[in-house]
Amino acid sequence: MSWVFGPGNVKIKKDLKKKDRRRPITVFVSGCYNRVHRAHICMLRWARTLGDRLVIVLTHDAHNRKPNALPAAQRLRALRALGLADKVIVGARQDFPAVLRRERPDIIVLGYDQKMPDAATESSARRLGVRVVTLPWSPGKEEHHACRSLLW
Repeated sequence: MSWVFGPGNVKIKKDLKKKDRRRPITVFVSGCYNRVHRAHICMLRWARTLGDRLVIVLTHDAHNRKPNALPAAQRLRALRALGLADKVIVGARQDFPAVLRRERPDIIVLGYDQKMPDAATESSARRLGVRVVTLPWSPGKEEHHACRSLLW
């Protein structure tokens, strides 16, 4: 099931809490994060409000084909330095569903321009009962965050 984030969807966390939870609600976001900008920061903060733990999964170098691609080690340091996530990891080279199975998120948050990477990931998320939330567009893509000194 996919949700579009909005005022009515803030109840996601409450709905998950009602299910006699014995563990914290884990929110999962993924992406390249080659250049962290204000829109990324906004998205990560929104994602954090949906659960108790935020896990950022960085795209593996093998799949980071953007012109401004940075090595995963650099991106990992930069995202960890922001202090917004409880855990920052690099995704698997071949098997993103394996990362889902290992981390067992309750919610996957997608940016307005993101989609699930492939059918296998969608299928794994469905089998695990993971909710998918799409956040709306927010301004700031053109403004790189002050942590850029960590990125370059």
